[in-house]
Amino acid sequence: MAINPIDNLVNEILAKLPQGADALRDDVNNTLKASLSAALKKMDLVTRDEFDVQRAVLEKTREQLKQLEAKLAELER
Repeated sequence: MAINPIDNLVNEILAKLPQGADALRDDVNNTLKASLSAALKKMDLVTRDEFDVQRAVLEKTREQLKQLEAKLAELER
């Protein structure tokens, strides 16, 4: 189950609104989601999938570097 932080934050705020304010609740819900989504898009963030892919590439590159350093050390002997 994916966690959507925007939905979580909006739900927390909506839970604090008084009962019986359904029209206000719908308006706040739509406005908050749109505003938070727009703000996050401007932040130049990466998704968890993109982050995990880059981490895997970095780990592979580090392993290759270790192997090359070991070969170089062997050749220098």
